[in-house]
Amino acid sequence: MADPFDTAGFRRRIVIRPAPDQVTAALEDDYHCMAVTLHHDGKVIERVEPVMDRAPWTLCPGALAAVRQHFEGVALAEPGSRGGKMQNCTHLHDLAMLAATHAADTMSVCYEIAVTDPVNGLVDAEIRRDGQTVLRMAHRANILIEPSATEGLSVFALRDWIGTLVGDAREAARLLQWGTILAHGRTMPMDRQNDASRMPPNCFNFQPERKFDTKRVGVILGRGGYLTPGVARLDQRVRVANQLLDVLRQVVPDIDDDQLAAVDAAFQARLG
Repeated sequence: MADPFDTAGFRRRIVIRPAPDQVTAALEDDYHCMAVTLHHDGKVIERVEPVMDRAPWTLCPGALAAVRQHFEGVALAEPGSRGGKMQNCTHLHDLAMLAATHAADTMSVCYEIAVTDPVNGLVDAEIRRDGQTVLRMAHRANILIEPSATEGLSVFALRDWIGTLVGDAREAARLLQWGTILAHGRTMPMDRQNDASRMPPNCFNFQPERKFDTKRVGVILGRGGYLTPGVARLDQRVRVANQLLDVLRQVVPDIDDDQLAAVDAAFQARLG
């Protein structure tokens, strides 16, 4: 299997950063740059702050109000209790769910996803958590070849298999599946992507009351690696921060988790 991170293709980075009384989840990929911050009291999501720096359709920003309405007042332990994902921006909804899951964490998490463009029909995909490979997949024409437990399954039909996994493995598998599906946009002809009226009503933008008015807009990032202001911010807040903490663990072996958390918080504050 080729190294997806060294091969032209789709890229996505997701960062989850918990802090006292709030947690932020942010993502950037070829089509999107957005984030959701949940303010909570440990039990209830009291306030939601969504940000949408880059989105592929003109009416996508309307989903900012929808995600606030959907999650404010919901129990932190049951963030999906109101359902209605298709009435939201699905990416903001997923970020809010991720943020709620990690609200009690003490350290940031960074997921990086790479999905190759097809090479002789073969697509390789990989997800890393804090720089370490968690899962790799490979498929031809959407039928999985790897991992062996998924051989013969469609990339669109992994719910049952993902349900057999637990904890971080389940989360990573779900994120990699989403990334692999999104990567199809890189090979889909633009004329098929530019007509929202042909899309099923699977998100805020494609609901019948909007799909005939929304227009394609924004920047679709090119092949291979990229560095945008959003990615640079995420890199500073997660990769550089984690490197700093790793160095401290090596140089000051007696440092404890509370002290590391205080260093992380001070570093993040300095970044602004």
